[in-house]
Amino acid sequence: MEPLRVEEVRDLAAFDALEAEWNALVKRVDDQVFYRHEFVRCWLEHFAPGAALRILAARNAAGGLAAVLGLQEEQGHQYGVPVRQLSSLTNKHSCRFDLVAEEPKRAAVAFLSHLMGDPSWEVLRLSDVPEGGAAWELLNAARGAGMPWGAWPSARSPYLVLPATVAAWTKGRSNAKPLRRRRRRLEEKGRVEIERVAGVEGLGSKLEEAFALEQSGWKAQEGTAIAQAEHRRGFYTGLARTAAERGWLGLYFLRLDARPIAFQYGLEYGGRYLAMKPGYDEALSEVSPSHLLTESLVQDFIGRGLSELDLLGDDAPYKREWTEQVRQHHWLFIYRDTWMGQTLQRSKFRWAPVAKRMVGRWVRRR
Repeated sequence: MEPLRVEEVRDLAAFDALEAEWNALVKRVDDQVFYRHEFVRCWLEHFAPGAALRILAARNAAGGLAAVLGLQEEQGHQYGVPVRQLSSLTNKHSCRFDLVAEEPKRAAVAFLSHLMGDPSWEVLRLSDVPEGGAAWELLNAARGAGMPWGAWPSARSPYLVLPATVAAWTKGRSNAKPLRRRRRRLEEKGRVEIERVAGVEGLGSKLEEAFALEQSGWKAQEGTAIAQAEHRRGFYTGLARTAAERGWLGLYFLRLDARPIAFQYGLEYGGRYLAMKPGYDEALSEVSPSHLLTESLVQDFIGRGLSELDLLGDDAPYKREWTEQVRQHHWLFIYRDTWMGQTLQRSKFRWAPVAKRMVGRWVRRR
């Protein structure tokens, strides 16, 4: 079998030219919206418009696209030491990342062999790779090549496998009765409605309602609300419009007398609902508007035949009210087999954990 031919994509024009092939590969291999070209393009436009792209693409003997790995070249730091790194095209808004490959093991060997011939980097860092994802083959290839490597746990994302009927879901739910009481208390305040926004028409005003509601709460104090940064606003606005045009958008509101008191911004793709951004009116926290909206959403998802609600992001108590199942993600690290690479790997995966344990013991003894 001939080795895969590796090429690098270093500008947006070349990346855009891959759209049809890229999406066809995703569809064949691991059809998740976070890996699609449109999602990555929107992320690049708003979070890394000037990125030094180092996207790896592998082609088979017939010239067909067989694997892609989205990377950028950047100057990072590890424990205060400047590090030249190749990083995945990700941040906390990208949710999930992976190597997309027809044959992950073969692609990993080809990509790593290609990178080993390039001395311009010291660490390859991939963020939020799901447990068992194809990118783990890169670690296996690094281990086989004698290169320093490591994995670090990241997000534990709760998810709910949806049953066939609402009755099957409701049975045995510990929060069913408390939510019924809260819904009745909310209904005493006025007319309660659920709104689903899936199309482009009027989308701009609906997004502004959601962004304003999110910014009215604690996120504004921390500076993390979508509307508080132009790159976040641009990303979630652009992604919503792209999703609406392709039939993926699922923007839901819980309204009290037409006023939005909770929202869920998400994508509906491949039979799953991907809950990306929630928000609610904290003045009504005693009736749990966000939980009431989630309850209505699950009922809607089951009625329309969806198979999963993916709550994404980090684990949190409010997510665990709906499920005990979690999807573990990791950061994956591969270092060049040099003195610097070996030192960086030991500092992160040996010395730092030992120091942390020693400090913990000292604190407990005080």
